[in-house]
Parts: sequence; structure tokens; C-alpha cells
Amino acid sequence: MAKWTFNHIETIGHITEDNDFYRQYHYPEMLIRYDSNFIEFKQMPTLVQLKELEQNMREFHRQYNQRHLKFEFPDNQKPVFDVMNYLKENKYDVGFLELYSIEPDQFPRVENHPDIEVKEVTDELFNDFIKLQYKQDIENGEEFAKGKIQLNERQHKDDQYMKVVAYYKGKPAGTMNVILSEQTVEIDDLAVLEEHQRKGIGSRLQRFVMDRFPESTIILVADGEDTPREMYQKQGYQYQGFKYEALKIEK
Repeated sequence: MAKWTFNHIETIGHITEDNDFYRQYHYPEMLIRYDSNFIEFKQMPTLVQLKELEQNMREFHRQYNQRHLKFEFPDNQKPVFDVMNYLKENKYDVGFLELYSIEPDQFPRVENHPDIEVKEVTDELFNDFIKLQYKQDIENGEEFAKGKIQLNERQHKDDQYMKVVAYYKGKPAGTMNVILSEQTVEIDDLAVLEEHQRKGIGSRLQRFVMDRFPESTIILVADGEDTPREMYQKQGYQYQGFKYEALKIEK
């Protein structure tokens, strides 16, 4: 079985610096998207190295009126004690992501449900998709939600992406972004309205991908401290590794 890493997960953004030590991403199309504007370490930094790049990123971001600092650390390595201590003392939100994979034939069978219908987003359904995503994204602020609409519009025109929407009793209830590559199919941004959770909509969204791409390995990323990861484990996804990240919003 292939070993999947976070390098197989899509990163939206333009690379502005790339060397043996780190890679920096910048995305002027959506400056408020933290996951597209950050530094990714290829090697674990010392505290001195972290502080130097922290200041460099701060100066770079302020040219674009960005107020966040974000770092991602090498796969399967926890930041060393003094780095972790510095991040926490300086009000960074530190957490970790987990990478999972599954072969479609290993995913549990899901029976059809008369009230739930899952569809690939066409031009006719795109407005349903956008409205539901906006309802979720507005929790992160209007600027982010509007930027996400533009991002979805760009992706909708790109064959690398497939948007999926789930309906419950005829009304949009869940959405999902699917990212296609030669090696894998990535499930991203899977969301179900709170009032429709625990009805099997999330499982049927995933089942849609399994049935559409039966020969591909399906991968996804889960918050290492959130409950969806437990659902993925119960569904048979295989743990592939973790990655620490740190985010700070400056005033």
C-alpha cells in the first residue's frame, strides 16, 4: 500500500520562496485565506530561525495589509520545546492536522435514503452550492465568505475540481469539494448544515465520491483535535500521519 503524505494534499497559492529549509506561499487572489498565505518548514526550525522568518513574514504580509502569521511544520514532527513554548507564549493558536486515506471498496456501504439526494454541481446547481457555502463561510467574516465565492467560481471552471451538493427533502443541506489528481482524489471542505447533521448526509457525500472514483485512493485531512476524525476512523480510513501548524492574528 502506498504511503501518502501531506505533499499529496493540494495547497492553493503561489510559491514566492522555495529552498531546502522552507517554502512560502502567497495568494493575492484571497489574502485572507490563511491556508494560502503561510510558510511551510521542510526542516524543523530552531527558535532563532523561527523568529527570523516570523519577522520576515510579518514584513511581507504587511505590504499587503495582511495581519496573520502562519507556519506549518514538517510531517510527523512536533515542534521542539523552546519553539512550542515561544509560540504559546506569543498567543499563537497551535494545533495539528491528521491525514487519512481509504480505498473506495473499503468504505462502508450506505443504503439509499428517499429524503437524501447527492449531485455533482452543474451550472444549474451552482447557485445552490454557493449559497450553502456562504452560509457556512460567513462565520469567518464577510471578506472571507465573498472571497470564497470567487474561489469557487474559478474552481467550477477547472476540470481538476468537482463540486458536490447534497439535498435533504429537496433543499440544499451539505456540500463538498473534490480535488482530482493522477494519484489520488481528495475530499475537502465537507460541510453539512447543523440542523441536518447526524442524518447520514456526510456519509452519502463520501459514498458519492467512492462510487464515482472506484479505482482511486481517497485522501482527506482532519483536525487532530476535532470529532470528525473519529468518524473517519470508524468508517475505515487509514491514518497516514500528522502535521503541526501555528496561526496568529495580529492587531
